[in-house]
Order: sequence, then C-alpha cells, then structure tokens
Amino acid sequence: MQNHVTSEEALIFVMVMASAVDNAMAEKELRRIGQLIDILPVFAAFDKDRLIEVSQRCAEILNGAEGLDIALEIIRDALPERLYETAYALAVEIAAVDLAIRTEEIRLLELLRSRLKLDKLVCASLERSAAVRYRAI
Repeated sequence: MQNHVTSEEALIFVMVMASAVDNAMAEKELRRIGQLIDILPVFAAFDKDRLIEVSQRCAEILNGAEGLDIALEIIRDALPERLYETAYALAVEIAAVDLAIRTEEIRLLELLRSRLKLDKLVCASLERSAAVRYRAI
C-alpha cells in the first residue's frame, strides 16, 4: 500500500483517528468532520466526495501492524510544519465534540503533540479553546 498522502488527506487522517481512537466513530464526530471540511480554507481544494475513500485508507493503515505509529509518521511527513498546529487543533475539535474527552483521546493527543514536536502551551491553548466552544449553559 502506498503511504503518500496530501496535506488535506493527512488532516482528515488526524480527524478520523481522533474519532476512531475510542473504537466508536460517533455520528456527532463524523458530522463535525464533514462540517470542518466544508468551512475551513485548508480544505478548499479537497473533493469532499473522496472523504469516505480517505477515511477508509486511514482505517486500513490503523488496522495494520504498528498502524498508529505509521499513521502518525504519514501525517508528520505529509504536512508542512506550518500546519502542525492546525492538525492538533482538528484532533482536539473532534475529541471535544461529544463533550467528553476519553483516556484514549488524551493519549492520541499526547502522541500527536510529541510526534509533531508542538509546544505544550500552544496545545493547552487549543484544548482550552475547544472546551470553551463546546461548553453548555
């Protein structure tokens, strides 16, 4: 299997991983992935009709030997450094959408932060921002 992916595909991998890490891709999470692809400028050139194909490709990689490590490497290699924080923000967004961040999601965020060598304060800010956006009255 060829592991080259575009930047847009890598960002989708991040969101799919954040959704699937707890072994259940919730409808809210899937809907939010579609919304983000629709509204964010980083996905302007992405053909949304390919979303299922890209998601399935990510799932195939994750299900293989050392799948998580390979997927994280693919993401890091496919993204320009200026999109590393965007990738983390998208992972946090998907993890937060169901109003409960689980242990598996926290671990994925830690792995992503480490693999992309992101600043802990920047990551904390992105996490806090998502928590505030999803706060209920």
